[in-house]
This record gives sequence, structure tokens and C-alpha cells, in this order.
Amino acid sequence: MNTPAINDTTAVFREPLNAMFESMSGFTSTGLTMAAVEDDLPRSLHWWRSFTEWVGGVGVIVLTVAILARPGSGSLTLYQSEARSEKIHPSIVSTVREIWKLYLGFTAAAIVLFLAVGMPLWGAINHAMTAIATGGFSIHADSIGHYGSPLIEYAVIPVMVAGSIAFPIHYLILKGEIRNIYADIQTRWVFIWFSIGSVALTAALLLTDQYETVEETFRIALFQFVSATSNTGFGTATIGNGTEQAWTAGATLLVCLGMLTGAAAGSTVGGLKLIRVATLLKGTLWQIRSVFSPDTAIRKLRLGKRTLSETQAQREYTEAAVVFVLWIVFLIVGVAVLLWTLSPDHPLEYVIFDVMSAQSNVGLDAGITGPEMPETAKAMLFFNMWIGRLEIIPIAVLFGALFRTAGLYE
Repeated sequence: MNTPAINDTTAVFREPLNAMFESMSGFTSTGLTMAAVEDDLPRSLHWWRSFTEWVGGVGVIVLTVAILARPGSGSLTLYQSEARSEKIHPSIVSTVREIWKLYLGFTAAAIVLFLAVGMPLWGAINHAMTAIATGGFSIHADSIGHYGSPLIEYAVIPVMVAGSIAFPIHYLILKGEIRNIYADIQTRWVFIWFSIGSVALTAALLLTDQYETVEETFRIALFQFVSATSNTGFGTATIGNGTEQAWTAGATLLVCLGMLTGAAAGSTVGGLKLIRVATLLKGTLWQIRSVFSPDTAIRKLRLGKRTLSETQAQREYTEAAVVFVLWIVFLIVGVAVLLWTLSPDHPLEYVIFDVMSAQSNVGLDAGITGPEMPETAKAMLFFNMWIGRLEIIPIAVLFGALFRTAGLYE
């Protein structure tokens, strides 16, 4: 029996660290890859990479709860561990099964949409799975840019946006409660932030005259900012070539800002969530105003539809602040490790970009991440992807428990 030849791209995964990196990237729905040329991978690996992101996007725990859990089995704690709080039904098991129905429906709709705009069947299946999962693995080295079709690029954007919105909100909208598009604080800010960021990035790219027309510049800016902020990681343009600059530092760091904020909790996105950012910003203003309030004043914080008491507000603000500070700390550590291991020819903004992409579970890269990276750099990004998907606090709890067990706190 003849066995298929193993090409250079496939052979990369014989290295354990590369294989582990690819799996972590898939199950965390990141999309950074060790495959030098995705086009050279066999269809079996195309499918497996897409499948890991599809499962990772909705959440491994959500899949486990849907299949195995029974009411009263601790499923609420598991559900909340993936940064989910809102429920569709009173029962968590019923909620996650409803999420899977929505997820399957959106995946099927995305396949039909991509076929309608001219994407071949194999590409439509794989890209639909990774788009709704906000994962970003592609079957082509040039990602969505491979097709050279503005229509396909515009068609992918609403699927990435759909993956950025919490499933309970999708459920309400599909039930006819359209007002949740603007009434829900996270959904409202998904559209506001995507719009503001896309316009700002368009302006930054227009200043450099990198693209031939205003429409092309806007399309690339819109696609790349939505791709980054939704944590999807599809690409239609070269942001950087490792040691050679493509985009300016300003445009690159603007995309980094989008990656930092992320999209809605309860959706398929990883990294930080918009609700954390909103809590941090509104909570800071609330804290400042408290300085000028009398001690006897009853202070409350309005956060979307919720009105928080002073105790609740302090608790949620503190949690958001801790997550953000730890996020920045690990980002700095990642940047420091890459600066130490990589050649000094790599621009600083591109190093920040790739570390931010890993920790925010995005998958875009500036030409740095790849099989040629030093192993220490790969291991660091592997760790960044892991803590990014679990939103840091569970990692801190894990290490705290290990330190206590080892008696290191004594």
C-alpha cells in the first residue's frame, strides 16, 4: 500500500513542541500556526485543525456539559469557568444544548453564505467552522486573501461579528427581541467599537497610501480590525514580514488595541472581554466620583441592564482590575522573552503584536510566529495562548493551589 509523501509542512508536526503548539492554538481558538504553507497540508489535517477550533470556540467545557452533565452536577461552576454568566434557560444543561443548536445553525448558514459568494466547498466548510468559532485557521497560507475576492471578504465579516456576540443575545434576537442589539451593553459596544476602530484604521492606512483605492483601504481596514477585535485572526493583507515593515507602527498598534479589548463574554471569543473593559472604565469613573460624595451617600453603579450595589460594584471592579493587571504583566513577560530570543532586527511593535495575538487568542501575526522560531519563543506563546483562553484568574488559582501544596507560602 502506498502512503502519502510527507512534505516539509507536514514534517514540521513531527516535532512535539510544534504539534503541541498547533493543538493549543486550535483548542484555544487562536489560529497561530506552525504550518509554513497551509495549502500543502493534507485535507485530514485541514479538517482536524478546523475541528479543534470549532470545538474550542464554543468551549470544551460547554461541549462536555452538553453531553455528560446532569442537573445538579456542578455544571453551573463549569459553565462560569469559561467566562459565561448569562443563561438562556434556568437549567445550565438546557442552556448549553441551546447554545449548540445556535452554533450548528450559524455554522450551516455560514457555509451556505460562503458558497453563495463563490468560495469552493472545501474552503466554505473549513472557513465557516473557524469563522464562527472566531478561530482563524485557514486552508491557505494567505488566509481569506487567497481568494482575491472583495465579495468573499465582505461576506466573512458578518460571520466574525456573529461569533463576537453572546449566545443568549443571539437567542433573544432570533426570538424577535431585536432591541437587544442596542439594549445589551456588550452587543452595543461590539458594533460601536468595530465601527470606530475600522474608521480609525482606514485613516491610518490612507496616510501611508499603501493601497490603490479608498474602497480597498476601507475594506482591508474593516476586515482586519473586525478580525482582530473579534479574535478571529483571518487575514487579507500583510501586516508585517518579521524583520521588514509592511504596516506602520501606528496602524499595527491600533490593531493591538482592538485585540486587547476583545468582544463579548458568552460568545466564542477568547482573551479579555468587553464587559471587563466596560467594568474597568465605568468603575474607575465611579471610584473617582466617590471621592467627592459624602460618606453617608448610597452609591450604585449602573452597568448595562444591571444596577450594582456598592459591595457588588467593588467586587466586580476589583476582579476586572486584577484580570487587567495580570493580563498586562503576562504580556510584558511574553514580549521580554521574545525580545530575548529573537534577533534584534524584529521591530518592537511586531513583537508586541504577535504576543498580543497569542494572549488574546487572535491568530494574526506580523511575520514572526512560525516553525523557524526559537523553541523558547514557541513555549512562551504556547503559555500566552493558554492563559488567554482561561482569562488568567483560573491559572492564578491553579498555581496558588500548587504553591500551597508544595508549602511555598510557609
